[in-house]
Amino acid sequence: MSGGISSRNVVEGTARAPHRAMYKAMGLTDEDLSRQFVGVSHAGNEATPCNIHLQSLAAEAKRGVSDSGATPREFGTIAVSDGIAMGHEGMKSSLVSREVIADSIELMMRAHQYDGIVGLAGCDKSLPGTMMAMARLDLPAVFVYGGTIMPGILDGRELTVVDVYEAVGSYDAGNLSAEDLKNIENTACPSAGSCGGMFTANTMASISEAIGLALPGSASPPAEDPRRADMVYRSGVACASILKSGIRPSDILTFEAFENAIAILNALGGSTNGILHLLALAGEADISLEYADFERIRRRTPHLADMKPGGSYVMNSLDKIGGIPIVMKALLRHGLLHGDCMTVTGRTIAENMESVPAPPPNQTIVRGPESPLHHSGTAVVLHGTLAPEGAVIKTAGIQMDRFRGRARVFDREEHAFEAVSRGDIDEGDVVVIRYEGPRGGPGMREMLATTAALVGQGLGRKVALVTDGRFSGGTRGFMVGHVAPEAFVGGPIALVRDGDAISIDTDQGTIDLEVPAEEVERRRGEWSQPAPNYDSGALAKYAALAGSAARGAVTSVR
Repeated sequence: MSGGISSRNVVEGTARAPHRAMYKAMGLTDEDLSRQFVGVSHAGNEATPCNIHLQSLAAEAKRGVSDSGATPREFGTIAVSDGIAMGHEGMKSSLVSREVIADSIELMMRAHQYDGIVGLAGCDKSLPGTMMAMARLDLPAVFVYGGTIMPGILDGRELTVVDVYEAVGSYDAGNLSAEDLKNIENTACPSAGSCGGMFTANTMASISEAIGLALPGSASPPAEDPRRADMVYRSGVACASILKSGIRPSDILTFEAFENAIAILNALGGSTNGILHLLALAGEADISLEYADFERIRRRTPHLADMKPGGSYVMNSLDKIGGIPIVMKALLRHGLLHGDCMTVTGRTIAENMESVPAPPPNQTIVRGPESPLHHSGTAVVLHGTLAPEGAVIKTAGIQMDRFRGRARVFDREEHAFEAVSRGDIDEGDVVVIRYEGPRGGPGMREMLATTAALVGQGLGRKVALVTDGRFSGGTRGFMVGHVAPEAFVGGPIALVRDGDAISIDTDQGTIDLEVPAEEVERRRGEWSQPAPNYDSGALAKYAALAGSAARGAVTSVR
């Protein structure tokens, strides 16, 4: 809740002369101080190409705010590079950064009493973290994405960073030369912008449009396309406009808006992280959202977009035929979106879609709902004896709906990756990686290094992987994450032993440990909780406060 936040609390009256003096030291005039203040937050840094350009884009947002009669105030927040943090201890900081981002934006807005916010974000956790802060503050807010990277082109093939990870697996298996690996490394990431497929950043950007917090068409233009700067400028203008109209996130983030977000997640074949982040955002918006809602919407939503990693195309390709609005319009036309949901334009979803043109004829990127890639969505929630609270899997591109195999158990991701690199994982194995959950890791590490290595070795359709951690949006294959309860709190995944049979059925929505109940209980009596991996600092704080992945893995003092 905004709690009476207003810039007038800071700049009006004789008692605020010192405050005005400090603003004047930064070049503001009495006229500037008479206007409403808009915070322009961004996660710009030199940690990742996703964010390297955000500070320059923030200047465009500020210009839009100022041209529309408000006073912009820029500030930064952190952002972890998931791609560079991947595969080592650094990835434990990734999900924790989502909470830090939301907290830091909230604190800056409360401390300085800004009236509204334009939030720019690039890499994965900065998108939900920024939107979570907007919901928490409930001040006029517009979200805007930094934009996708352009694909690398090698021998006529479009590459993303995931191709580099999978190339490592191919190299380890002896199927790729060092020179070929180097060529892929040198080509895959040619510019600023977020990872190019329908991975987590592009998924959450698409969701920002569908849920109504971002301008229509803002998700798909590439980071270095001139339209991106124009979109950021118009986002500044839009924020100044809703300051006048009084539209707030609570007017936008309704239960029906979350249903729209779930629909677009499934129609695009988006990242399973979208489930985790929507649960977290719903909590900030005081909306009751559960796994059952995800499954209900998924089952009625067709998978329309043939996007990497499960499909063939990158975000830039989708942008060329009209971007997210053409997918939304197709869903709306078939009664699969709530058209009456309000958005930051001051208009409803249906009103925003009126001017969206049809996609070019003969394009193969987005199917119509009458002839989809799959008749149901791809972000599947599983339940069973191995995951009583739930688990998730993305079915786009895996071409099978059940797997049964023998467990190969690892208590750290590094141990599993070493086994994969040695060639110790065999066809029919279910690789179990545990103690990587919200509290046990802590931080629910993504497993792209391991999953991509399996795919690169040709095992993507021959093994399964199950973890209480997470997967990158770039992961493909029969990979189950977010298993809850997690191992650290004594969930059934903590009791699995090498050789146990595990069965997974995505059609039935089940994941089961095929061990007699009495044997499971005997093992439970022998189990004890391990010592935390961190006993101080930000990771220890997160581990102490984090909840179940089935509720978004958010921190709470309740």
